[in-house]
Amino acid sequence: MTDQKNSGSCCSTDGSCHSDAAAGARTDGVTTVYKVSGMTCGHCEGAVSQEISALDGVTAVTAVAGTGEVTVTSAAPLDEEAVRAAVDEAGYELVGTV
Repeated sequence: MTDQKNSGSCCSTDGSCHSDAAAGARTDGVTTVYKVSGMTCGHCEGAVSQEISALDGVTAVTAVAGTGEVTVTSAAPLDEEAVRAAVDEAGYELVGTV
């Protein structure tokens, strides 16, 4: 039997789909919730999350199309214009922080 933690699975031992390294990083740093308009589905959530995740210092991103909220955890506060540019690149509009 293979230990799930060492199996190369994308899911962590608690069943969520993130690496153990990312889980540890989530508890440290700055968490900011942004309002993004135009997200309507999982694809939208993924596109926004991917672009914001590429910003330096970002350790976790959770986008929820239903609320338009994107929760970002980073090592230090992010420049809002950099977040705006990332959201624009994904094809959506950053309204501001919640």
